[in-house]
Amino acid sequence: MNTISQGMIFAAGLGTRFKPWTDQHPKALAVVNGKSLLQRNIEYLQQAGIYKVVVNVHHFADQILYALRENDGWGSTITISDETDAVLETGGGLKKAAPLFDQGPVFIINVDILTDLDLGAMIRFHDVEAPLATLAISNRASSRYFLFDENNALCGWRNVKTGEEKISRQVATMIPKAFSGVHIISPDLLPLISQEGKFSMVDVYLHLAKEHAIKGYDHSYSKFIDVGKPEAVAQAESMFP
Repeated sequence: MNTISQGMIFAAGLGTRFKPWTDQHPKALAVVNGKSLLQRNIEYLQQAGIYKVVVNVHHFADQILYALRENDGWGSTITISDETDAVLETGGGLKKAAPLFDQGPVFIINVDILTDLDLGAMIRFHDVEAPLATLAISNRASSRYFLFDENNALCGWRNVKTGEEKISRQVATMIPKAFSGVHIISPDLLPLISQEGKFSMVDVYLHLAKEHAIKGYDHSYSKFIDVGKPEAVAQAESMFP
């Protein structure tokens, strides 16, 4: 039995890496094999029985609202978190959306992520471990990594290009893993977000990891692509028919 009934799709970003498409459209409506990224992720959440979804909007918000209206939310009940005044990044976006959630955990995904990660297995992991949040992670190459201890508990972050590190907890061995933009948050997390305005969930997790369990869920076995740039579309189309 799935214990999670609600999700959030982060779709407010400016999509600067996805120009020139995003000069006229939101990245959420970029098409992979005849379906927009937004439709694909709404349908992906449905695979786990999640039919109540909050979508945040900013860049060309009217186009997203029109697509949702014309397609009846692709079968899901969609609530809009309106960030048209100011884009708030992932952390600020989640904090603004908090009043729109029912009590209970929330499954979150970035709109430009496509994966076949087993949502049911990740949800079961979250239920058993009962952390404040569960982050989908993998062994793929990245410029920025979350750092985990040997029990897959978050303890820091590293930018391998700049050498910058943010350490939440000192442990003997720190294992770098790439974050996949897919996460589950406990309802207990929302009131603990102390930041205001525009900020990243990365900063939220690193702050909370000092005193709370933030766990990594490794899905290195599954298909995954960040459709962040136009050249990624062809690769995504070969991976996700």
